[in-house]
Amino acid sequence: MGIDKTDIIKNMEERKEKEIEYYEKKAKEQIINGENQGDFEGFNPFLLESYNFLKNFCQDKYRGKKILDYGCGNGVHSQWLENIAANLVAIDLSQKSLDIARKRTEKTEFFLMDCENMDFSDNSFDVVFDGGTFSSLDLNKALPEIIRVLKPNGFLIGIETFGHNPLTNLKRAFNKLTGKRTDWAVSHIFKTKDLKLAKKYFGKIETYYFHLISWAIFPFLKLPGAEPILKLLEKIDHTLLFVFPFLKRYSFKIVFIFSFPKKYDKTSL
Repeated sequence: MGIDKTDIIKNMEERKEKEIEYYEKKAKEQIINGENQGDFEGFNPFLLESYNFLKNFCQDKYRGKKILDYGCGNGVHSQWLENIAANLVAIDLSQKSLDIARKRTEKTEFFLMDCENMDFSDNSFDVVFDGGTFSSLDLNKALPEIIRVLKPNGFLIGIETFGHNPLTNLKRAFNKLTGKRTDWAVSHIFKTKDLKLAKKYFGKIETYYFHLISWAIFPFLKLPGAEPILKLLEKIDHTLLFVFPFLKRYSFKIVFIFSFPKKYDKTSL
């Protein structure tokens, strides 16, 4: 199972080539720097309430399930997912990322594979886990593939950067100019329109919102004393989002659980 890298590149869309190039570069930098922790920015996502909520939810609800780590990158989530899954399978289009991920895990099956055209049978997984892959994909192609490989009672759970905050969007535009993000990823950050699209494929949509203001401390989390400030700001986030729910739109992160995949004929979509 999996796809030969030569065959992938032969029929590759330009936007996918650029995404692969970007993540191959990030993986190479991580290997050169000898970093084996956190994401590609050397950042530990589990300092954040959003990722801890996601992790705790999965540990509580999906233990003993067959899980697909969908666009696993360098395996930052594969590490803990394999401890709760009966069987963890992980896919990505970046070979260098997969090389790192394999070293971080013990029993996960890794495949070089296109998330929009997976080489799995129908109804293969109880859970598909998205750790921030959607901005690299065309969701109109990805979501039908996800419901195809999900079992009828399966779940899609994930965390994505939410794309409505004008301040974080400004930073994202700067990252695009400096080559820290690809054009495609910047213009395809997850938004409310994507939640509406998901309703086309799933019967139930649950969402949780995080980091309305606490995102501002993220670049400084390696500094002494930054973590207590983060916790304080996250508490303020809770209060603001509870009192003013319309502000959820401007949160930096969204955690979602999609269930009841609509496994009807694709021609009716």
